[in-house]
Amino acid sequence: MKFEPAPLEDWMRLYYFAVDDDIGSSGVEDYSLADLRALLGITTDELDAVVFRDSTSFGSEEVRTAIAEQWGTGDPDRVMVTHGGSEAIYLVLSTLLDPSDAVVVTEPTYHTHTSIARTMGCELRVWPLRPENNFRPDLDDLRAVIDGAKAVVVNFPHNPTGASLTPQQRDELVAVCAEAGAHLVWDQAFREMVVEGEPLVDPVHDYDKAISIGTLSKGYGLPGLRVGWAIAPHEVLRGTLDLRDRMTLHLSPLVELLATRVARHADLLVGPRMASARGNLALLRRWAADHPDLVDLPEPMGGVTTFPRLLGHTDTTAFCHDLARDHRTLLVPGSCFGDPTRVRLGYGGSPASFARGLETLALVGEKTRVQS
Repeated sequence: MKFEPAPLEDWMRLYYFAVDDDIGSSGVEDYSLADLRALLGITTDELDAVVFRDSTSFGSEEVRTAIAEQWGTGDPDRVMVTHGGSEAIYLVLSTLLDPSDAVVVTEPTYHTHTSIARTMGCELRVWPLRPENNFRPDLDDLRAVIDGAKAVVVNFPHNPTGASLTPQQRDELVAVCAEAGAHLVWDQAFREMVVEGEPLVDPVHDYDKAISIGTLSKGYGLPGLRVGWAIAPHEVLRGTLDLRDRMTLHLSPLVELLATRVARHADLLVGPRMASARGNLALLRRWAADHPDLVDLPEPMGGVTTFPRLLGHTDTTAFCHDLARDHRTLLVPGSCFGDPTRVRLGYGGSPASFARGLETLALVGEKTRVQS
């Protein structure tokens, strides 16, 4: 398969490592190995005991059990551990779908949710998340496009908008998929990252055609560990092996050791990072109120991103280039998600860096507005 370009990845390749302040990413502040060892009590003896033998295709029994107990149904045979959530999405969709299948996707969306199906020749049907509704999903819009669909692919809380479902809407979504007989591919990358209330219940608990995709890259501050997973019926997982046998084969046993410990003590990592993100969000709200001529800020329900409109810009790409090149501040243009009037603004980083980034955004934005 020859994939279409991924503008978001191109943007991050260009600027992620070339800035001082990041107010565009969708994760939280990164942890170090020293942080992990201190938080989780990992000893030198445990690290020294790792033998670099091959792991199994689905992941070791220990790491799959820890993931199943923390995020799944408790059954390790329904878990495959992958190189980040991206590999899990690729393996699952490539296995589940056939050319000409109809697939429902949200819009705007993260690129892998659409590009794999489009490249395979599937029919993409859009479940629109409407800006006039603060991007809150409307289940009637889903009902209008789901008939005959093979799968519905979603992530809530949503990247890039921060929108989500209420618990009642989540139950309604499962019921709509069940009535249509559609697989529900539930990307739970931002599951624990809620602004208020409790995380949504993963549909793998109450829908036999649900497939859950998870990762340690977002709320857990471990993107460089490259750990993700799929929780799915065994026949779906078994079907992915034809691809995986030709790609990554399995994870490193050292990575699996660390992932196992994180899964067993997940709250120790996500709790402090989300407390910091909520503080950043409070600052962002005050900042937006102080700059009503610069930004129209939708209120996020979860994740650590929002998708504001930069007032006066029909295309924010040049502005974001300038912000990164001349002011060393990362902001992602909305063109990476199909709406060039907007930007993805991420509030999951360190408070000091986030505050500096907002100050820079205000200064550059005001200068641009005056010049125009």
